[in-house]
Amino acid sequence: MSASPPPRVANFTLEKKPAIGSKGMVVTNHPLASAAGAEIMLGGGNAIDAAIAALFTLTVVEPMMVGVLGGGIQHIRLANGAHHILDNMSPAPLAARADMYECLSDDLATMRDTRDRENVVGIKAIASPANLAGWCESLQRFGTLPLADVIAPAIRYAERGYVVTPYLSACVRDCAADLAKDSGLAKMFLPGGAPIEAGARLIQSDYAQSLKLIAEKGAAALYKGALGEALTSHMAKSGGLITQADLDAYRVIEREAVRGTYRGFEILGPPPPSSSGVHIVQMLNILEAYDVRGMGFGSTDAIHLLAEALKIAFADRAAATADPAFVKVPVDRLISKTYADERRALIDFRRAQSWSAGVERGESFNTTHVTVADSSGNVVSATQTINGLFGACVQVPGTGMIANNYMYNFDPHPGRALSIAPGKRVFTSMAPMMALKKGKIAFALGLPGALRIFPSAMQAIVNVIDHGMSLQEAVEAPRVWTEGGVLELEHAIPDSVANELTARGHRIVRSGRIAGGMNAIGFNDDETLTGAACWRADGTPVAISGGLARPGVTFNI
Repeated sequence: MSASPPPRVANFTLEKKPAIGSKGMVVTNHPLASAAGAEIMLGGGNAIDAAIAALFTLTVVEPMMVGVLGGGIQHIRLANGAHHILDNMSPAPLAARADMYECLSDDLATMRDTRDRENVVGIKAIASPANLAGWCESLQRFGTLPLADVIAPAIRYAERGYVVTPYLSACVRDCAADLAKDSGLAKMFLPGGAPIEAGARLIQSDYAQSLKLIAEKGAAALYKGALGEALTSHMAKSGGLITQADLDAYRVIEREAVRGTYRGFEILGPPPPSSSGVHIVQMLNILEAYDVRGMGFGSTDAIHLLAEALKIAFADRAAATADPAFVKVPVDRLISKTYADERRALIDFRRAQSWSAGVERGESFNTTHVTVADSSGNVVSATQTINGLFGACVQVPGTGMIANNYMYNFDPHPGRALSIAPGKRVFTSMAPMMALKKGKIAFALGLPGALRIFPSAMQAIVNVIDHGMSLQEAVEAPRVWTEGGVLELEHAIPDSVANELTARGHRIVRSGRIAGGMNAIGFNDDETLTGAACWRADGTPVAISGGLARPGVTFNI
């Protein structure tokens, strides 16, 4: 007899359907990017080829989220079982200083506020570009197709145009005042002075030419060539900090995956400067001693436990998780079961608590994620971004390239683990995660959402393993979030639970959306693949099945 399904206190209705395939799966947060990845895979490429094609296409069709001047983390599992974490995160310019901004607040919620929003919008918010180097390196090392083939769909959509989605149009409306300050972005996204409407056709001719140059020259087009000259020239004229020395110094770093265990699964994610691997494993270690399944999804006890685990993780993150070249990060202690025992012993189910770091002291919602798998066993989970909506709202003249505003991720106060330093990589909450069962991959997932990324990824893992959810349910399920202040609850969490949490001392805030559109791939026992994307973005799974005719088949006429 099969086990009864675990109880659910928070019920929700699925808004999307999963896709099932046997030959490959591409899931991104835009249908045209998913189509581009599938096109490349159907043309003979592997998962890495398809992922890079999807990312280049996203720079065209999701320009508010990702670009070649941004940064990110790629988690690649090869068919032989090897995991590679490629850190193509952006560093602070070599001319950056810890006190380069005038801080306006010391409060946790507003500590990144600076005079004139200089770390958010404009030329001083831009960190060194990293995505293009990372994408070209992963393609060269692990792909099978030439860059010109992989970038072709992106060039096509930039040159011929595509239909603007309501999501993109809404993002333009949200940022219209900042976009209007840059003539190139205003011309593109504010035609006639008004935000571009959904259904309009957007053509990016300058960017198409830049992509063609990249197809011909590779990463050298930016780091050693004309695109880099355009970037550094604009910096010099406008008071920016990036010079050719920054471009010359940039390197993609390969890092060892953080590994943990949870109820028979092995959990793998990126290490610092990413928060996700360390703190997801840390939180799962804390949860493992509890009957999370028996508590029921969305129950008061389950959410209280999640909230306390999140606050513990954020307290330790603020103290110790940063660029390991600048800050000694106690990874082994943070992910140890012994440390989880120490922290867990302090949790009180009767009341919410404030938490300080248990280790010695030594970002923006707008990101995108792709998850890709091929029939050979290669899997990619990659989160990439220009940080804020439309990054720094600065376009490099004549190139169509939109700059990042990654300097916002640093703590603008000097003397802290996350403070600015020349060449220091920004820390990130990106969580391109994978879970294995008995050495075989079980699922891979990721999402955008700044500080809410790794807590949301952890909840999806718990949804699958503890609450027995399907992958589609796991990515769409209502989320909670806190870093020690208010406790945010999405609306599907019942009012009765919110009231009980308030009685325990939590300060509740209702949220229409916590973090962004998660997408994921599950690997089924029958060797099929399940692709899932949630309602929080334009996520679209594209499945590949079927195949060539049986060998030797002929037609008798």
